[in-house]
Amino acid sequence: MSEDKQLEQEELEEKKEEQEIAGEEVETLQTEEGTEEVSSEESRPLTKEEVKAAKKKAKAEKKDKAKEKIEELEDRVKRQMAEFDNFRKRTEKEKSQMFEIGVKSVIEKILPVVDNFERGLQTAAPEGEAAAFMEGMNMVYKQLMTELEGIGVKAIEAIGTEFNPEFHNAVMQVESEEYESGIVAQELQKGYMYHDTVVRHSMVAVVQ
Repeated sequence: MSEDKQLEQEELEEKKEEQEIAGEEVETLQTEEGTEEVSSEESRPLTKEEVKAAKKKAKAEKKDKAKEKIEELEDRVKRQMAEFDNFRKRTEKEKSQMFEIGVKSVIEKILPVVDNFERGLQTAAPEGEAAAFMEGMNMVYKQLMTELEGIGVKAIEAIGTEFNPEFHNAVMQVESEEYESGIVAQELQKGYMYHDTVVRHSMVAVVQ
């Protein structure tokens, strides 16, 4: 194909493209009373600059739509990630609560055994053949208490402290020359805490 024919072919393609765009575009004339649409038949042929502007505008609109779609997908992913993170935190909290409830339940069942150990050690006379047995019992008791302390169980302070209903359960009032009114004078049953939670309140006698 010669150069003249090639140039002629390019001009024909440009004119054809201009006519297609001209057929799709509708000019808007600005007037004092408003805008008035002009049909494509009455519109003039577009110049090369207008064709380029139209192409640029179409590309920009396509780009804006793609950007809007990307932003929509990113927002959806972020919301799903936030929902998953909330679900993970909620699950961990529920597992922790279930573990705490299970531990407290086991501790509550062990405390009567601790009480019996203490009663037995207080009433038995460490003399003669029973002395070695009592020593062994005392060692077992100390080991038990060490293990309980290791998991966060500790006895509630009672005697000599001010009565606190959050930790103490007053079952009687007594007179005392040693303590002032409102002070715990006797501990009838030890109370215990698991970390910051009361497992069993101390059963006490308070000075009236």
